[in-house]
Amino acid sequence: MNLLFLAHRVPFPPDRGDKIRSFHILQYLAKRARVHLVAFADDAADFDPPAVFTDMLASCTILPRGKSQKRAAIEALASGKPVSLTAFASRAVQAAVDRAVPHVSGIYCFSGQMAQFLPAGGPPVVMDFVDVDSAKFAGFADDVRGPMRWMMRREARLLGAFERKIAARVSASLFVSEAEAALFRDGGAMGRILAVENGIDAGKFDPADSYLNLGRHPGGGRGPVGKVVVTADSPSSSTFPNWAPASAGVVVGEDDVSAPLIVFTGQMDYRPNIDAVTWFVRDILPLIRQSHPAHFTIVGRAPTAVVQALASDHVTITGAVDDVRGWLAAADICVAPLKLARGIQNKVLEAMAMARPVVASTAAAEGIDHAGTIRVAQTAQDFADQVKALLETPEAATTLGHAARAQVIRRYGWDARLAPLDALLDLDS
Repeated sequence: MNLLFLAHRVPFPPDRGDKIRSFHILQYLAKRARVHLVAFADDAADFDPPAVFTDMLASCTILPRGKSQKRAAIEALASGKPVSLTAFASRAVQAAVDRAVPHVSGIYCFSGQMAQFLPAGGPPVVMDFVDVDSAKFAGFADDVRGPMRWMMRREARLLGAFERKIAARVSASLFVSEAEAALFRDGGAMGRILAVENGIDAGKFDPADSYLNLGRHPGGGRGPVGKVVVTADSPSSSTFPNWAPASAGVVVGEDDVSAPLIVFTGQMDYRPNIDAVTWFVRDILPLIRQSHPAHFTIVGRAPTAVVQALASDHVTITGAVDDVRGWLAAADICVAPLKLARGIQNKVLEAMAMARPVVASTAAAEGIDHAGTIRVAQTAQDFADQVKALLETPEAATTLGHAARAQVIRRYGWDARLAPLDALLDLDS
């Protein structure tokens, strides 16, 4: 069986939320069919993916996306389309899809941006929206003023209409959680709308593995010993003195050398993550440090200037790291203080799998069947109180972490989560 897999980013390496989901789905399908990938590149490295990725594919077509956000916005205003679509519009991708369609018996379309390339007729399509993106833009509109509010509301309205149109013509529309699927149905969408949840590789995210080389760095800081990748957008250490250098994992102030370590992980040019760490540093961490000299480390690639400016004697921003697992294992507590979150947060599942005690916002915890194995908070004071309670009772924190890992193993194995794809794509025949 031949399948066409469309993705708005090359699903490798699986090092951010959307790519983790797309990679595991692609891997699952490639074990059951010949999969032909058509995807956009995010950077130059994407044009030469390693054999460990391409060997599982029947063919691999990776094309550039060089349109600026400004140009996409101008085109969207002129055409009456959502910016989300004009940003990804590509004649080259459309041509690649048109060439592949006559030779496949099914299409897996990952992310709403790629739905614009689907043929009017042709083979059955499974549309993986992941989240309700139009609702995300509606949420953004509530937090901005002036022309940006108008743009966000416009995007939410136009993108919502497009999402509903696509859902009415595909075989099935998938979402990462039942809450997202219900939100889509409640918004008037028709057709077969299902939840196919994210999973977690509990064998990879295993705190018992010997790869975890924890201890103190040459600079005296806490965290995993290992390389920190300094990217082109990394600030100089003279501008942001608490930026981790390439030769060490984390550099902290003298008062924080033995402090409890609180860790947040995520793509740090993603607005919900930016808002989350900003809220934590400004409103939550000071409440915690009134009684506990905790050190907060933000682990993730491409931190914006807003994130970089949060660095201080007790806040470190690492930039891209070679392996997030070491940072999770080193954490006394992992936090997910997202105010706006859609679906299942991989960062929470990963921390749970690493047996870390987790404190998450209501929004970050909403899509996860955690069975009480993480702490959930709404306000800054509540969040700080939950963190302090765990720091004050380390045995209870350890017990909570072990319970969280056990829940992940019971509930979130990838093969079990993705099993519904067999019937949706007729993979059993």
